[in-house]
Amino acid sequence: MPFKFSNLAIPGVILIEPQIFEDSRGYFCELYKLSDFEKAGICTHFVQMNCSVSGKNVLRGLHHQLNPMAQGKLVQVAGGEIFDVAVDLRRSSPYYGRWVAEVLSSKKRNMLYVPQGFAHGFAVLSETATVLYHCTREYSQVLERGILWNDSRLKIEWPLKDPIISSKDMSLPPLESAENNF
Repeated sequence: MPFKFSNLAIPGVILIEPQIFEDSRGYFCELYKLSDFEKAGICTHFVQMNCSVSGKNVLRGLHHQLNPMAQGKLVQVAGGEIFDVAVDLRRSSPYYGRWVAEVLSSKKRNMLYVPQGFAHGFAVLSETATVLYHCTREYSQVLERGILWNDSRLKIEWPLKDPIISSKDMSLPPLESAENNF
């Protein structure tokens, strides 16, 4: 199998490491293979692909969409390095309000699968980062929601002292008052 799948501390959030074939010409790796992902329990269909480019110390998130347009995301870094975070929003989950994070980079070529029912965000650790998201549902502006990045209840250990954050993300509510239908 050309991938190593590792379940993180919250079930459903999966770190994916592709097998890299490298030689003097460069490298080759598979980024997605339906049969391997299904064997690892990621049985989904991706319908939209997004790209964001951000500078050092930019923090984006924590974003999610309400049902019925809740998105699962396969996140990968095409250039640079990020601290990638997933927060469990499923009220019936024993992990509700808990978070997991991984450093994703173009050098390691690792990916993170964040299922529906989670908020997602990241902080840029390199000079710039190009982040690709493969989504299971199309973007819906009407159902877009989010959670405040520094909510004191979540206690996310962001590796930035003075992040650069949009005014939209700065005005997001804390978890306990955020709209959530999971």
